[in-house]
Amino acid sequence: MKLNQIMKQAQALQEKFKKQLEDLNVEAAAGGGMVKVQMNGNKTVLGVSIDPEVVDKDDVEMLQDLVTAAVNEASRKVDEEAQQQLGSMAGNLPGLF
Repeated sequence: MKLNQIMKQAQALQEKFKKQLEDLNVEAAAGGGMVKVQMNGNKTVLGVSIDPEVVDKDDVEMLQDLVTAAVNEASRKVDEEAQQQLGSMAGNLPGLF
């Protein structure tokens, strides 16, 4: 296979991967589901849901920790999903893998 063809295939796969990331949505939770975060594949936070029971004006630090944990978990899930998608797409480049 010619290098030019391989480069075109790689570029097409890159565009497909970028589109899949844009369409990817994950949800992660912390505190037993008391705080939930929705994030897309570009790691943009789409939404945050906080159970009113976890809101305590005397313990703001706990709420901050739960939000941080949920965002970090969502980010980890995006990375994991992206890695799986990229791995399956890489097999479509003949001669490289």
